Amino acid sequence: MSQSEPVPRLKPSFPIAVVFERRPSISPWTEYSWNAAGITVGRHADNGQPRLVRVENDIAYFLFGGLDVTLHVDECESYYHNMMSGTPRAYVVARLEDANDIPDPFLVSMSFDEAHAYLEGDDAVYAVDVPPELYRWIEAYVIANYFPEKKIKRKLQNWSGNT
Repeated sequence: MSQSEPVPRLKPSFPIAVVFERRPSISPWTEYSWNAAGITVGRHADNGQPRLVRVENDIAYFLFGGLDVTLHVDECESYYHNMMSGTPRAYVVARLEDANDIPDPFLVSMSFDEAHAYLEGDDAVYAVDVPPELYRWIEAYVIANYFPEKKIKRKLQNWSGNT
């Protein structure tokens, strides 16, 4: 692509679904424990309820559809550092009414900064692997939109008064 050609415009959101696993709890106060097992790409039907997709021994896997990963230009630095880490992660943010409730995922973010902000509240945040299709899309978005600022070293001042 020559420099005069415009950069192709990428869609700012990517359809995904979250897979949660439910296993018997070791706590005497809750029946089950829930954990995000991963994400899958594509538009999945969402009727407002999780769909049971597999049961293996005592572990049940549920698909939560109707979600999107949405990217924002002002978060590109966080996306860049996530993608450059040894294990890039997608952060699934879910509401939990109480320990016995099914998680209600409402956001999947590629920004650690955004996930951390939700973690400081009452929401649960789960880190999962990034599927290759989603990784390539985020990589293209970051390449098209992230321009790191050059760090300028400031000159040290002599505070002692001795010159």
